[in-house]
Amino acid sequence: MDTFEFRPTHVVPAEGLPTWAGPDPSEPSTPLDPLLPVQLTDSRGDWARVLCSNGWSAWVDGRLLVSLPQRPPGTEHPLTRTADPRPMLAKLERALAEYRARLDELADGRLDLETFRSRTRDVRLGAVVDGDAAWLLDLEQGRWFYCDGAQLRTYATVDVPPVEP
Repeated sequence: MDTFEFRPTHVVPAEGLPTWAGPDPSEPSTPLDPLLPVQLTDSRGDWARVLCSNGWSAWVDGRLLVSLPQRPPGTEHPLTRTADPRPMLAKLERALAEYRARLDELADGRLDLETFRSRTRDVRLGAVVDGDAAWLLDLEQGRWFYCDGAQLRTYATVDVPPVEP
């Protein structure tokens, strides 16, 4: 007997959900219970094929499924700390200053659009600052870091997750 790993990706809405044997409204089947976890396995337009934990599958109106949040890639690794967030902030400031300089040259007519695109192609930065919290992107390490004002901690990787067999 084949075994499968059930990984819910969605939840049935609170009012339940009608099902169909195929992506065809003329083939009704047993409705799904409210808030039942399901795994999306296929989609065709608005139709979605879902798998239940007991192995039963059916087609539903995929627009009504409630998506479950997924962990960001790379969060299965232990958190790491960097003692001082200022070097990363300095690197982000330099990248932003470089981008701003090229943008000023474009706005002043000293660069054409194609040259602007060429000179900014390798500029990469990412930062979200919200009060005392900051999320900073370091593409050299391929990681987002969370900063609480005193230290950086790895938040998530930007690497593409490996393909599962």
